[in-house]
Amino acid sequence: MGGPTAPAASAAAAVTPARRTGDEAWEAVFHYALLAFFAAIFLGPLVVMIVSAFKDDELRLLKELGTWKAFVPTAPSLQNFADVFRRMPFHRFLLNSLVVVAGIVGGGLVVNSMIAYALARLRFPGRRLLLSLIVGLIIIPFEGIAVPLLLEVNRLGWIDSYHVQILPFVAHPFSIFLFYQFFIGIPKEFDEAARVDGANRGRIYWSIILPLSRPVIATVSILQALEYWGAFLWPLMVTRGETYRPLTVAMQTFFGQYPRDWGDSMAFATMMTVPVLLVFIAFQRWFIQSLSSSGVKG
Repeated sequence: MGGPTAPAASAAAAVTPARRTGDEAWEAVFHYALLAFFAAIFLGPLVVMIVSAFKDDELRLLKELGTWKAFVPTAPSLQNFADVFRRMPFHRFLLNSLVVVAGIVGGGLVVNSMIAYALARLRFPGRRLLLSLIVGLIIIPFEGIAVPLLLEVNRLGWIDSYHVQILPFVAHPFSIFLFYQFFIGIPKEFDEAARVDGANRGRIYWSIILPLSRPVIATVSILQALEYWGAFLWPLMVTRGETYRPLTVAMQTFFGQYPRDWGDSMAFATMMTVPVLLVFIAFQRWFIQSLSSSGVKG
């Protein structure tokens, strides 16, 4: 029985690598086709929005929306962008959004990282209960606390201001959790070596922990910037005029004005989207690195 088995095994060994190469090629084609399909679904509306912003002929824009020409900038023009600035103080709303998001992200990085550092490195009574409470707060929707929070800020006289849009959101449970997950992965030997050299807790946090945490800092910055750049409900509830209103509320007001021009609306939406894309492009390397290295560990 040994005679026929040896040639069969050698033939199988000769065929298997080629078949495996063919299978891997088809698998790669399938993966790329799947990626292209989902990329088209997610990027298609974005491309249509940007292309439509450069079409100043409203009738042609509406006629081409249902065809492939919606993806092609035929007769591009900047007239829609000029119309946005003529009909509304766009620069004021852009400044308001930048101030609010920068305040929340900047303050949040300091507050959330310090809370997470205390939870990850210090041992004190109630630490586990506090951590469980923070994790539990992640699942509570903002809409559930919006009305009580509105009553509270109204009692404090904060309505129609920058700080009413910033201070309630500086402490962010999910950001604390992300920082905590990253900090517990940093070896405690670093702290012990620094303590031998005479460094206190504050010096260890500032000089050792934070420089090692650039990936999670980038991740938290991007997630918080995306969340509050597109926030609508709370700014609508606490602002009364153009002075402190961000882009999201202004977009709703602009879209409700007559005559309703789709080209102008697309130009407004495009200018509102560009800053977010720039932030993501600037920090995407650290963002992906953080997701692949730390992720959400149990």
